[in-house]
Amino acid sequence: MEQTPELENLTFGWEEWIALPDLGLPAISAKVDTGARTSALHADNIEVFGPADKPKLRFTVNPIPGRDDVGIACSADIVDRREVTSSNGETEMRYVIGTLLSVGGHSWPIEVTLTNRTSMASRMLLGRQALLDHISIQPTERHLQPELSFDVYSTARVRQSAPRRALRIAILSREDNYSTRRLVEAGTERGHGIEVIDTTRCYMAINATAPEVYYDGKRLPRYDAVIPRIGASITAYGAAVIRQFETIGTHCVNGSEGITASRDKLQAHQILARHRIGMPTTAFAASPKDTDNLIEIVGTAPLIVKLLESTQGKGVVLAETKKAAQSVISAFRGLRASFLVQDFVKEAAGEDIRCLVIGGKVVASMRRKAPAGEFRSNLHQGGVAERVRISRDERAVAIAAARAFRLGIAGVDLLRSESGPKVLEVNSSPGLEGIEKASQKDLAGVLYDEIEKHVRPQPARRARAAKR
Repeated sequence: MEQTPELENLTFGWEEWIALPDLGLPAISAKVDTGARTSALHADNIEVFGPADKPKLRFTVNPIPGRDDVGIACSADIVDRREVTSSNGETEMRYVIGTLLSVGGHSWPIEVTLTNRTSMASRMLLGRQALLDHISIQPTERHLQPELSFDVYSTARVRQSAPRRALRIAILSREDNYSTRRLVEAGTERGHGIEVIDTTRCYMAINATAPEVYYDGKRLPRYDAVIPRIGASITAYGAAVIRQFETIGTHCVNGSEGITASRDKLQAHQILARHRIGMPTTAFAASPKDTDNLIEIVGTAPLIVKLLESTQGKGVVLAETKKAAQSVISAFRGLRASFLVQDFVKEAAGEDIRCLVIGGKVVASMRRKAPAGEFRSNLHQGGVAERVRISRDERAVAIAAARAFRLGIAGVDLLRSESGPKVLEVNSSPGLEGIEKASQKDLAGVLYDEIEKHVRPQPARRARAAKR
């Protein structure tokens, strides 16, 4: 909060236009009441979140009396919770927050209690604690300070100038790994409430009127955003949980369709082909009678034989001769496993490029090198990573691949071939450890930048024209 260094004498009437800029409220009409000790603000959907040692509040303010469709999402630190007696003698426990009051170019900090003032003509009451010694009151006058207008809530300026508010964000993850810890750390540093949720312990109430997600016997609260970190072994169930959040209206960084499609190697390559995105020549068949034809489509050995649900380089085999390819394919068929046969890009020489795409931009890239005697460059397979500059074409291909799957965050793996960059894989739960260390960038912070853009308060809807 920043207060005006020196305040001149001000005169208030019994009602004045004020602003609460820290809460994203550029105009609100307040009743001045010297009989009340504490100021009060109308708030709805009040919810406590964040760490126990520094709890925060999320709440909604409807600044215009009679216009419940105009709601501003706010957040603030909790100063206190105290018993307040209203003018009609009713006593209730209220949360107290601190915020900045702005009037006529002057600002100073005040304390405000949050309560339901739906039945009141003014959505805010200014008590004597907020009225400094040099403020005089003219009880028979109103609007002695510069007049504001509720019209500001009908413009995009409210969205553009809204202060950063604390968000409640869920990370769907079953692992206590680097990526999860970094996301918790970076979100907490920004003042957001971050909760890690075990995806498999979520269950759902599926109905048309009130779809909900439950966890450990309780309905989960309304999150501003969900960051999915869905493991390959629970892709189907994880996608179902994300679909439920999407049904509720929660912003999901990666949608259920994109996650499901990226995990199915066959569907993923079909999507890349549909969008004319370069990739190694790939073939798929169900019948063992088509083995030789499958190999011919892809080309001469060496070839890659890849399980459809392979991750981190597991289930990927290099067949150096046609006979070896036939043997591997036969073995996979014997296990009733679904697989692809793919051209081996020799010129890549055991290297690939991982591009991290967030919000439609490549925010970091690294080159991964396979260890000696290995063709897989995955870090989980012993590969090493280093920072790399990518070309304009490589950048464009990575962005196009992430866009094809409609992923807010994606790890796009590219091979450098003689005919240009080729997409090897699109990962919907990319790890942060290797690429943050290689790029020396706060990539978790970049992801939160993108989340904050998506869930900032929307400009209010304009009032409907009166029916003739």
